[in-house]
This record gives sequence, C-alpha cells and structure tokens, in this order.
Amino acid sequence: MKNSRSLKLLSLAITSVLASPAQSAQKPPASMEEMWAIIQKQQQEIESLKTKAAQSDGQQKEIEALKAKAAEAEKTQAAGGAGNDVNRKTDILAKEVENLKTALVIPESKQYKSQYGLGPAASAVYGVNKGLSIGGYGEVAYSNKTSDKGTKNDTADMQRLVMYLGYKFTDNIILNNEIEFEHATTGEGAEEKGEVSVEFSYLDFLLNPMANIRAGLMLTPMGFINEIHEPLFFHGTFRPEVERRIIPTTWREVGGGLFGELAQGLQYRIYAVNGLNAANFESGGWRESRQSGSNANAEDFAVTGRLDYSPNVAPGLLVGGSFYMGNATKGEGVDWSGIDEKFFTQLYEGHLQWHYKGFEFRTLGAWGNVDHADVLSTVKGETVGKSTFGWYSEAAYDIMPHVLPGLNQYLAPFVRYERFDTIADAPDGFSDDQSQDKEVFQAGLTYKPIRNIVIKTDYRNISAREGKPADEFNLGLGFIF
Repeated sequence: MKNSRSLKLLSLAITSVLASPAQSAQKPPASMEEMWAIIQKQQQEIESLKTKAAQSDGQQKEIEALKAKAAEAEKTQAAGGAGNDVNRKTDILAKEVENLKTALVIPESKQYKSQYGLGPAASAVYGVNKGLSIGGYGEVAYSNKTSDKGTKNDTADMQRLVMYLGYKFTDNIILNNEIEFEHATTGEGAEEKGEVSVEFSYLDFLLNPMANIRAGLMLTPMGFINEIHEPLFFHGTFRPEVERRIIPTTWREVGGGLFGELAQGLQYRIYAVNGLNAANFESGGWRESRQSGSNANAEDFAVTGRLDYSPNVAPGLLVGGSFYMGNATKGEGVDWSGIDEKFFTQLYEGHLQWHYKGFEFRTLGAWGNVDHADVLSTVKGETVGKSTFGWYSEAAYDIMPHVLPGLNQYLAPFVRYERFDTIADAPDGFSDDQSQDKEVFQAGLTYKPIRNIVIKTDYRNISAREGKPADEFNLGLGFIF
C-alpha cells in the first residue's frame, strides 16, 4: 500500500513538472536520477496540494486543471517519441496519476451529520474550514379533514422555508443562525398568515470536548423534535402532537450555558434562559408562553438541561432525558394587581431511540407542573392545567432493500400512538376541559428518493374524551440542503 501511494505521488509530480510552462518545451528527464531529483523538489508541493484538496470544495477547480495539464503532458510526451527507457517509465507513471487525482477530488455532496444537538443540515457550519456556511430546509403539507363535510377545513400550506446561515470565525468560535419564513408570506400581522422568525442565533466557543460555551437565542434541549426538527428526520407530515403541545416546539429562549461529551457516548447540554410568560398559559398547553427572544421579559429565569447516552455495546441505541425548571414571568396582557405568587414551572422528559439495520423505534414521555394554576386560571378566565402530560411510541421499517435491492433509496411504513392531556390535573375550583385529553393513532409511509428529499403520507385517527376531532389524511414534501 505504501509503495502504491509513493508511485502515485511520483506520477503526479512528474506530470505536473512536465506540464509546466518551463518544462513543456524541454525534453523529458535524461535519466531516472534526474527524475528523482525533480520529484524530491516537488514533494512538499504535492503534500500541500493533498491537504488543501482534503479540506476545501474549492480545490475541485485546481484538480480539474491538474487533469488537463496531465493530459497535455502525455500528448507532448507522445509527440516527442517514446523510444528510450525513461520515456517508457514516465508513460507508465503518468497513467497511474489518474488514480491519485480521483482520490484527491472532494465529493460534491455534503456529509450530513448531527453535531452538538443540532439537526444535520443545521450542523453544516461545523464542517467548513472557515467563513460562511449556507443550508436550509423546507416543508409543504396538504391536510384533508376526512369528516369536515364541506366546512372548508382542508389546507395546502407551505409550512416553512428555513435558511441556515453560519459563520466560522476560527476553529473555536462559531456563529449559527436559523431564519424561518412561515406559511409562504408575512401576511397582514397575523401569525397564522405567516411570519419571519429567528429560530436560533447563537455563538459557540469550542474549548474542550467536555466543556464548551453556547450563548444567544438557543433551542431548549428537550425531546427529539425541538432541536432536530428538519423534515427528513421524523416520520409523519406533521410533528408529533406530544412534541408540539406538551413540549412546546419550536421552543427557544435567550441565555447561555455549557455543552459537551463527558465520556464516550455521554453528551450533555445545560443552559440558563429567560422564563416563560405566565400571561400566555392556556387550557391547550404552554405553547404560547414561549417568549422566543422577542423583547422577552427577563424578570424571571429558568434552567434547562439534557443528558443522552449512546452505548458502544448497542449500536443505534440512544437513551436520555431532559428538564426545565424556573419561574414564569408575569407578562403583559392580564391584570396582575394584588398577585404576589410565583409561578414555578417544571417540565421533565425521558426518551429512547433505537435504530437497528432497517428497524427504527422511538418512545418519549413528558410531564409538567405549574404552581398556583388556580391563580392563573382566574386571571386568564379559563382552566390552566396544574399538571400536563403526554407520551408516544412509534416504529418504522425500511422495506426498500427487500422491494428493490440495490437502490440507494428509503421506503418505510410507520405507526405511531400518542396520548396527551394538557389539563391532566385541574386546579381546585375549576372544571376539567376533557376535549384536551386526546389519543392519536397514526400510520403512514416515508419515502426518500435521495437523502435530501422526503415524501410523506399518513392517516391520523384523533379522538378526545369530549368532542369529535376530525380524522386527517396528510401528504407532505420536505427537503434539506
């Protein structure tokens, strides 16, 4: 192997020299000794070229130019005659250069890999050498309410188009941003008609594998979807209800903290952030209480953290949990006169994921509690749950290797069951809203013709303890870049 590599380096050196302006008009080296002398002078340049090619997509152009020079050198050599032994040897070596040039070429496709708790496309900035990084994703969805009976609740929506803009100042200082355009327009002041939002914008200071600093507008590290919400990495057209209503995705707040890997396979994140807005707690959950970095009231703070373990003895297995604890601030919109209570809020979550060959399994459970829910219910004029809970399990299997073996595509049927209740425990003196106690049975297909694109279809049967929610047939399209 070492001799083969040396031969390739020799051939590249010879070809580069013979193809250079200074050498193209001269005869080939008169002896193998001269050839070796030339090669020794070029060795450092060749190693530099290899390093650059392995690090930069821009090196592709240089390599293409190298190919052209090599071809020109071979033509020049052939025109001058190959009657002596030196020419014969250089011919043999010149042919070998193609293998080296092929090995040096950087693949055009990105290597998508989740890093530091972010989605694979969102992690692109960590893979560049320096400077700007651009990526993103998008989702389009059609939803048919199968029992709406002409009430015009069916929708076709460009849910979101997201741009990732990152900048790597140095190997240790990285800026990462996610900017989201929702519902294809900025609308007329209503969120439902569309808005532009900064989903995250933070600086990473990479100090040590065990302890790094993150600060800015950050995603709360809870559940599967809040941090990794790109459409290729979850089943179903829409995100699981438990991870929308119990864990209020996409949940981000301003703050700072630490992240790293304590031991092989054992990763953590822990942040201090501004608290939730108590004025926006509702019977339907905590989702609207997110402050999202928009003139956030910072009178009260919270701590959130996460721990994940991926053991070497069980490839594809991930187990972990996360928490959020802190006072919710008394935001604008309600009358807090004479109210001194603190609304201490807690949310805990545990999860397990296992990928084995084509089989995928996920399960997650979450439970939350807010103090003085009776006071919140009074000022809000609706029942705010003292506690809230939800869980789901899903399974999928990639059948493409059995249907069309040899194709580098993905086709997975999946099933999911969800149970959640945003008023698991109503405060004393307030009635429970049993329409918030729901079950979802879901089945569908996830198809990826290439690794950047996903096509999804699913059917959701939704039931509640009170009322009759419509079932849904959904069709989705997603991409990352």
